[in-house]
Amino acid sequence: MAMVDLASHSGGKPVALADIADRQEISLSYLEQLFGKLRKGGLVKSVRGPGGGYLLAREPGETRVSDVIMAVDELIKATRCTPGSPSGCHLNKSRCMTHDLWEELGNQIYLYLSSVTVADIVERRVLGSSGLIFEELEQQSSVAAR
Repeated sequence: MAMVDLASHSGGKPVALADIADRQEISLSYLEQLFGKLRKGGLVKSVRGPGGGYLLAREPGETRVSDVIMAVDELIKATRCTPGSPSGCHLNKSRCMTHDLWEELGNQIYLYLSSVTVADIVERRVLGSSGLIFEELEQQSSVAAR
């Protein structure tokens, strides 16, 4: 949410984290932690001083959602096992019967997030069925209001 906000409101000028926190209703201290990781990951640049804040380090179309998640150390996993470990999460180190199902789900989530850029979100090119229903309801409300 914060990266999309930054892409939407920057216009080439730094954006203060306090402004992002207000617009997105996210804790400022939490954003400070996230943006420290995003800066180390090369996804944002910080600008100090009056009028300072953050800028995207690269174009929104070059930043994948998976890049953001990986930069902030969020693992995409649906199992409780250690990623890449041959042993499972049971006490005897065996894997549960559904392990491969959930591990593959995590892989599919990662593949999907790798296919979506910040620009896709800003430009509303990621519109699932819930978004289509929402747009349809908005159109119906607009017509009814006339």
